[in-house]
Amino acid sequence: MSRSFLSEVTHIFLNEITHAEERILMVNYEGVLAPLSHEDGTTAPDPELWGLLKDVMEYRTRVITVSRWPACDVASWFGTEQIPEIWGNDGLERLLAGGQYTCWESHTPAELLRALAECELRFEEVGLTNRMSTQLSGVTINWRGLTPSEKLNTKITAYSVLQPLTVTYPALRLVPFEEGLGLRLPVPSKADVMQLLLDTTPPNTPIAYIGHSIADEETFRVLNGRGLTILVRSVPRFTAAQSCLNLSDDLPSFLKDWMAASVSDL
Repeated sequence: MSRSFLSEVTHIFLNEITHAEERILMVNYEGVLAPLSHEDGTTAPDPELWGLLKDVMEYRTRVITVSRWPACDVASWFGTEQIPEIWGNDGLERLLAGGQYTCWESHTPAELLRALAECELRFEEVGLTNRMSTQLSGVTINWRGLTPSEKLNTKITAYSVLQPLTVTYPALRLVPFEEGLGLRLPVPSKADVMQLLLDTTPPNTPIAYIGHSIADEETFRVLNGRGLTILVRSVPRFTAAQSCLNLSDDLPSFLKDWMAASVSDL
């Protein structure tokens, strides 16, 4: 796609914002609002971007930040009384701006939970515990921040641990993400919760999703044709997103354009 086409798509969407009674802006936490971390994920949001999002929230915009981490952890990283709506564990948890908490009901068979415990034990045996994290959705391993040779070794080891489990337990899925790999339980994905949002939102409500990783591609495809999809990367790559923005310059400008379009309707 050409840059001129992408600019036209964004322009059309911002025009829709101007005439909307309500707007929804979804922003992925890792890699967009906060730097990616290979340790414990306790990374505070970028002050400039968070400041702009707080301003956006003042203009009849429902701001949702989506994270693979638990919602309560993400809330603590904001470090302020005012927080956006948080969808933790890729949308399995929801912490509303007013403090109400809901969690997707899970009916995971005991054998799959035993498989995750087996997975954690195997990673401990091969020395990758410090690269492992466990969420409601499953277990992940990342190789972010390692040298090329370390990344290759970690990737090979991760596949050797996770792949056999998907053969023994077909309900489990291997899910690649930005510099990592996950073993996912049969629970709704980020794309699934996006579809649920679309199904429960009036069709004339503008919705935009700002993502970063490979794991966001399925979500982009769900929203395309109904809202605006944006990939944030300093180095563009092939993507289903309609627009690709640079984190340091383009994204702040887009948020300011969002507010300007909203102001014109006040």
